[in-house]
Amino acid sequence: MTIKLENVGIAVRDIEATIAFFVDLGLELVGRDTIAGEWADTAVGLDGNHAKIAVLTTPDGHGQIELFEYLHPDAIETGPTLPNEIGMHRVAFSVDDIDATLDIASRHGCYPLRGVATYRDLYKLTYLRGPSGILVMVAEDLTKNRGPAS
Repeated sequence: MTIKLENVGIAVRDIEATIAFFVDLGLELVGRDTIAGEWADTAVGLDGNHAKIAVLTTPDGHGQIELFEYLHPDAIETGPTLPNEIGMHRVAFSVDDIDATLDIASRHGCYPLRGVATYRDLYKLTYLRGPSGILVMVAEDLTKNRGPAS
């Protein structure tokens, strides 16, 4: 048996704003659609399921996010997920330049929860709150730009 991760799905308030955020961070929009019908009800387990969807991929083609904005049934608003809550709560990206990434995020009103941390001189990383309260971790590998060890 083989298994492959296809994507991570995230329900959002505003699919257009969320697409714009992730595209500005460097993801590519693969496609979009509106889904409804008996097949969608069965697959998702919601009667009258009707949603706008969009799939975005990382430039290397290895990671995908599927966004969905529910038209019916009504989306259920919840408080922002905290990093220590049980369950799925964040999406993480490695970036070449964390400062440039945070500049882009700030244009969407998205800022680090507390600041940027450095882990053992190996990574600079932070969590930020993206559109619809999505927790997004970005990390820059500090070892990539170092010369060989002496």
